Amino acid sequence: MGTPRARKEDARLITGRTTWTENVVLPGMVHLAILRSPFAHARITSIDVSAALREPGVIAAYSGRDLEQPGLPCAWPVTEDMVHPDHHPLAVDTVRHVGEAVAVVAARSRAAAVDALAAIEVDYEPLPAIMDMEAAIAEGADLVHADKGTNASYTWVFDSAEAGTGDAVAPAIEGAEVVIKRRYRQQRLIPAFMEPRSVVVDPTADQYTIWSATQIPHILKLMVALITATPEHKVRVVAPDVGGGFGGKLQVTPEELIAFMVAKKLGKPAKYTESRSDSLLTAHHGRDVIQDIEIAADREGRLKALHVKLLANMGAYLGLVTPGVPILGAFMYNAIYKVPAYRFECVGVFTNTTFTDAYRGAGRPEATYAIERIMDELAVELNLDPIEVRRRNWIGHEEFPYTTVCGLTYDSGNYEAATEKALNLLGYDDLRREQQERRDRNDPVQLGIGTSTYTEMCGLAPSRVLGSLRYGAGGWETASVRMLPTGKVEVVTGSSPHGQGHETAWSQIVADSLGVPFDDVEVLHGDTRTSHKGLDTYGSRSLAVGGIALYNACQKVVDKAKPVAAHMLECDPNDLEFSGGSFRVKGQPGDGKSIQEIALAVFAAHDLPDGFEASLDADATYDPVNFSFPHGTHLCAVEVDTQTGRVAIRKYVAVDDIGKVVNPLIVEGQVHGGLAQGVAQALFEEAVYDADGNLLTGTFVDYTLPSAADLPDFTTDRTETPAPDHPLGTKGVGEAGTIASTPAVVNAVVDALRPFGVNDVAMPCTPERVWRAINSNGGAR
Repeated sequence: MGTPRARKEDARLITGRTTWTENVVLPGMVHLAILRSPFAHARITSIDVSAALREPGVIAAYSGRDLEQPGLPCAWPVTEDMVHPDHHPLAVDTVRHVGEAVAVVAARSRAAAVDALAAIEVDYEPLPAIMDMEAAIAEGADLVHADKGTNASYTWVFDSAEAGTGDAVAPAIEGAEVVIKRRYRQQRLIPAFMEPRSVVVDPTADQYTIWSATQIPHILKLMVALITATPEHKVRVVAPDVGGGFGGKLQVTPEELIAFMVAKKLGKPAKYTESRSDSLLTAHHGRDVIQDIEIAADREGRLKALHVKLLANMGAYLGLVTPGVPILGAFMYNAIYKVPAYRFECVGVFTNTTFTDAYRGAGRPEATYAIERIMDELAVELNLDPIEVRRRNWIGHEEFPYTTVCGLTYDSGNYEAATEKALNLLGYDDLRREQQERRDRNDPVQLGIGTSTYTEMCGLAPSRVLGSLRYGAGGWETASVRMLPTGKVEVVTGSSPHGQGHETAWSQIVADSLGVPFDDVEVLHGDTRTSHKGLDTYGSRSLAVGGIALYNACQKVVDKAKPVAAHMLECDPNDLEFSGGSFRVKGQPGDGKSIQEIALAVFAAHDLPDGFEASLDADATYDPVNFSFPHGTHLCAVEVDTQTGRVAIRKYVAVDDIGKVVNPLIVEGQVHGGLAQGVAQALFEEAVYDADGNLLTGTFVDYTLPSAADLPDFTTDRTETPAPDHPLGTKGVGEAGTIASTPAVVNAVVDALRPFGVNDVAMPCTPERVWRAINSNGGAR
């Protein structure tokens, strides 16, 4: 551990010499194509699939009325009275977003299935499209779901006074010397994973085998069994190598259920692989939140109260964890600061858009953005340096563990050390001097410096806390260690990777724990027949939860091997010590017995202690006592061309504290990837609909992803405060870069534009938006 080992899995992933779901070909397999609605909201008056059945190569065609359809699940009913409308894989009476599936064709080839879609006749009666969240909850608004009587799915409130964790917000704001209100908009984003979603369902051999490009094979198995009334032991899910997810594959999708229904009805394997356009249109989207935030402080800049109101766009339906995403963020708006009073209110709103759900960070990037943006506004109001206003409010390193106004206990941290290192790496003081010089000479290219000091709650657990939030599952994770006769080791993990490097990191943990060579460890995952139990990968939980389960399983292997080693060495087990992979008698540094030698002896079973069960294999399930709380300071310097609005990142520094590091190379990759996604939200990405509900950014021509040429060389570093509650001391890193980077970049852009009277630019900060912000008051300084 701690060594930057090259990733085991990269050779096969990069060269494509592996199994993706799209590679799966089965005898007699049919290919599916899905007809999608061109309307955002319309009644289906008729569907006729008969002509499609006469097309070459077509085997079957179905509308929603032709199949016995289950409802898609939502596993997070955040309130008792939450409105959860029925969501069928194929629309029956009404379509509620452009791209909703209305019919499916099964054919001998994908091309034949796609061609046959044109022969399906659908008559629609258009209805008003509800696109604006505020208009949707206004009195007399048209309804997305007419039978529900409202476009509000739920209202969820946290109040520190009611919870007994802090003071009341209203009197704290009324009595404050400084009060600042701002509205921020988290634009809608599309996960844009590298591998489009794909699913193959095989109904043969007395069971259903589902191959899917999913983050959640175990959850998918359970949900399919529950909602289709299929015995769980007759469902097997395989997530082979998966090309990225970012939360976008944390879903039970309509397409998975459509493939399941068609395969069941035909008795043949069925495959569906989406096009990129289908992916952008119908794979769930992320963010899309209006944030009204009010902060109160004294004249010294010390916080007195924080009040947050959200409108969160659910889209047309609720996905697997859709309503819970903004609730996760509720506990992070106070961030690293000591806030005496806090109130959070969120309304989930239905609109005629693709449903939203988890996207990298899931609620925490939104929270960090709002608090870090308004902390900069507080600094401006009080004429303080942005770093100074944060220093006056953050939790000191000597105050940990610290219970926040939300009731969370931050276990460890050192915000001072991370910030100091980041300031030095950026050259903060020199850049501030240069900034002033540019302002003094009216330079057409202005310099801006942005700050983001963040923490996040990740390692989604513990189960009791999730239960208190009405989450539909636990937060534990499981691992198994199998000692093979030749001393090699097989690891079975419930965490299912989609690019994170589990095989490498898990091998490092096992190599250190058991003292076996790194290359002697094989990591098995993603197949519920092999890994029968687990809660999968999301929320930066793999290492912080799954990695600890693995470590504990290794310790059980050592404990089981100890009496065998004592028997072989003819000593009392209490006289043994284990290090470097071998048992030795304490105080006698001579030859011992390696755990690999012991594995062979246990396999032979010729001479074992009386009553010993001939196995060293061990399982462990770990349920953390707390969340994991990584933190850090990100600083960004941008140059803004005031004549064109173009923003260029001049330097970006990220100093993160993720506790103990297993593999620095993997950490660097996770941080760089996260930074790219956070910077993309700040400057490039936005899913845009027109007034009729048409997605205007349905291709990569219109939906702008940054390339390597659009991003700077990131300067990264770390501080280290180990997590105290488990033996590895690790914290999550998968989402840190995304959470921290967006406010750092936007704060930098706004900082550059302060002389023009600008205090906000809506994301993404495109050249046009920046130019309009500069010129909104005639370009006056």
